[in-house]
Amino acid sequence: MTLPRRTLLTGALTTGTTTAALGTSAPARAATPTPTRTGFDHLTTTAYTDLTSQKVGLVTNPTGVTRDVRHIVDVMHADPRVHLVAVFGPEHGFRGTAQAGGSQGRYDDPATGLPVYDTYTKSGRALADVFGASGVDTVVFDIQDVGARFYTYIWTLYDCMQAAALAGKRFVVLDRPNPVTGRAAYGPVLDPAFASFVGRGPISQAHGMTAAELARLFNAEFLGGKVRLTTVRMSGWRRSDFFDRTGLPWVPPSPNMPTPDTALVYSGTCLFEGTNLSEGRGTTRPFELLGAEGLDGRWAAALNALALPGVRFREAYFAPTFSKFAGKTVGGVQLHVHDRRLFDPVRTGIAALVTAKRVWAGFAWRPDHWVDKLTGSALVRTMIDAGASTDDIVAAWQPGLRAFRALRAEHLLYD
Repeated sequence: MTLPRRTLLTGALTTGTTTAALGTSAPARAATPTPTRTGFDHLTTTAYTDLTSQKVGLVTNPTGVTRDVRHIVDVMHADPRVHLVAVFGPEHGFRGTAQAGGSQGRYDDPATGLPVYDTYTKSGRALADVFGASGVDTVVFDIQDVGARFYTYIWTLYDCMQAAALAGKRFVVLDRPNPVTGRAAYGPVLDPAFASFVGRGPISQAHGMTAAELARLFNAEFLGGKVRLTTVRMSGWRRSDFFDRTGLPWVPPSPNMPTPDTALVYSGTCLFEGTNLSEGRGTTRPFELLGAEGLDGRWAAALNALALPGVRFREAYFAPTFSKFAGKTVGGVQLHVHDRRLFDPVRTGIAALVTAKRVWAGFAWRPDHWVDKLTGSALVRTMIDAGASTDDIVAAWQPGLRAFRALRAEHLLYD
């Protein structure tokens, strides 16, 4: 593929494993954060050159917005330089009205008249048939991720890449920041025997990658390099950047991900979905509030006694409006992250499980052992049941994590 000169000067385009980055060396960090320019920003500066003469379908949701919070579907539909013919919605839907485990189905978007196809729960040949029926030549992906293996949008990315290859379509990923930084990977690596829509392949629980980096890894390591993949990079983002350094607007990627603070704790506290405790759904602080009937201040005291880096725990009482314990007042804790650079969300989540089981006789796993899907194996559940400490559990997944970190390093795009 020949890159237009303008793309080389203004864009940051990668095709397959070849990268055309902005400049040859990273500039020194300024005292004031450099605003991040997303993959979509760079696509527009090249006048959509990479989509010329293509019928385009866009996989996106409410997070696919410009810096001035216009949705990119509306922007692209109104621009004669790009031929947008279809939209594909993930879990929660394209406009984002559905709760967890839901989608919006097939409909015509009232704002643009474009057909919207539902990708949720579809994969393989079934999803390839959707792409074929839509008439697109190129599938473009632009969704804000939150950095956790069990957040389903990265597996929508995976499924759409695989389906595009089956359908003979090009696939373009417009990159956005990992809001909790891309400094490191944390937590257990998924055992393929436990694969599901909250984990299709063996990556760590907190992957520390962007969507474009994951797409490169998926194509090379899991999909046999069969995807005709193009990734459009960001500029102005470094691996140490949290979301508030990007200058980008935060749009909740799903109804229970209201703020970047939620994303910061999510890769650890989402494990409580696999228990009989509330993970804070139905409150204004989902995944920061955890609790159940019968819990009291002993849990916060036990957690604070561990002196976990970067976080403190407040005894808390709350009444969820939906989900577990709807309409009932429950006791538990609220996480307060006071040093996010020291905070390890996965270790913290494990410590919260270990101490909850120790201080509350009512603790129980969900009967379907959903926590095994979330953690990627039976290791965490069985070790906690056997009385293992947080340190023992964390040590048990280190060999797999070291191997994943080495693999991950081959596909990173940013310093």
